[in-house]
Amino acid sequence: MMVTEQDTILEALKIAIDMEKDGKECYLQASQESGNEVGKKLLQSLALEEDNHYQKILEIYRVIQKRQGWPAVEFHPDKGKRLREIFTGTGEVIGVNIKAGAAEFDAIKTVIKKEKKSYDFYKDQSQNAAYDTGRDFYEALAGEEMEHELILENYYEYLIDPVDWFTRVEHHSLDG
Repeated sequence: MMVTEQDTILEALKIAIDMEKDGKECYLQASQESGNEVGKKLLQSLALEEDNHYQKILEIYRVIQKRQGWPAVEFHPDKGKRLREIFTGTGEVIGVNIKAGAAEFDAIKTVIKKEKKSYDFYKDQSQNAAYDTGRDFYEALAGEEMEHELILENYYEYLIDPVDWFTRVEHHSLDG
């Protein structure tokens, strides 16, 4: 049996669907591990974003499966703006009195690795896309996953040393 271009595209989309579904589950699990409101809100929001990716990819998969080619895609990520607002806003309320356990640190490390893997996959797919709309879609997804990774790394740093994080990121001065 000969593998067609459509088969290759569908296989890549199946992988993407599985990655996004797995990512959502991982974020929901990580949100349960979080012992603070910042983590819970941030990780639940990331789970929602992964679910949005999943839904969009599934929609594309179904169109291509019907042999209709790659559809025009309305996908305009906010480049992490909403997530940064959740993180910063909630972090400002909680401040430096935050505690995180080993399970939360492990969960965050796990989701960071998943974001890196997703980013690499989407970048690779964008470079090998048969359609311009597919390339653009995969580029947008790669950008989203990179933003997720950066936000998670920022959150991880916040958990390790909230005082240093506020001093560095929020640029609070120590007036005396």
